[in-house]
Amino acid sequence: MVNITHKSFTLRKSIATATVQTSSQQTIYAIEQRKVPKGDIFEFSRAAALFAIKKTSDVIPDCHPLPVEYASITYKIEDLTVVISVEVHTIYKTGVEVEAMHGASVAALVMYDMLKPIDKNVEIQNIRLQEKHGGKSDPKKYSEKGLQCAVVVCSDTAYRSEKQDTSGKAIVAILEKHGLNDVEYTIIPDDFNTIQTTLKNYISQEKDMVIFTGGTGLSARDVTPDAVEPLIDKHIPGIMETARNYGQQRVKTAMLSRGVAGFAGDTLVLTLPGSKKGAEETMEALFPQVLHVFEVKANKPH
Repeated sequence: MVNITHKSFTLRKSIATATVQTSSQQTIYAIEQRKVPKGDIFEFSRAAALFAIKKTSDVIPDCHPLPVEYASITYKIEDLTVVISVEVHTIYKTGVEVEAMHGASVAALVMYDMLKPIDKNVEIQNIRLQEKHGGKSDPKKYSEKGLQCAVVVCSDTAYRSEKQDTSGKAIVAILEKHGLNDVEYTIIPDDFNTIQTTLKNYISQEKDMVIFTGGTGLSARDVTPDAVEPLIDKHIPGIMETARNYGQQRVKTAMLSRGVAGFAGDTLVLTLPGSKKGAEETMEALFPQVLHVFEVKANKPH
């Protein structure tokens, strides 16, 4: 199965449809008047679809078991066709497209089975996904075009070239994956004044976003949040709450991170852990959704 441990819980919705084509108006009449000999095809297929939705991971090998928070099966008769619509919701790490399609297909199979004694030409057609929402493939696009960013590595040893930086480069790569290509990269020591001076310079350059990595822990040289926080005039506590919660689900010591986030003037400032894994996990927790702050900011009333 595909590894989804890095993903976050989000509300995900999918709608799938299947069509059952009959060959006569008499069949449609029997359906509408609940006169199909085997019973009410709507109620039978609805029950079967619900079972199918919940059992999808049992029959589709690569599907993850997930909590089904909501399921709806509805029908519409169009000429000689019955259109089955299945909507499924979950709050989980992966989507419910297959669950919705599985429900629609099984509902259609039940209808076929119940109708074939009275209509030898009944057919199942067009099982398809109509809509999906949620997760990082959501059609919702976040504002990333034209943003100028900086990634600042706070590390005494990397600054003295005693070790290679990995966290800053990982952050740059993730930003580029999200379409942020105008990224300045620099390494500075774990020094309070240097950190503040660097941030002030980027604010004066009107950088849209500055991401610091390193110095968010508890050692004597971990001063990044202490240097950055006085320059933030609009805190966004939910950003780091999200990051710490995400990290806590994977590493129990994530609660010790002292990262802060907010706007310093018009510059969004984020402070990430100094380890490559910690930085990558924080980026995974926050992006691309955090970019929505630029849409909100651009639309604020004057």
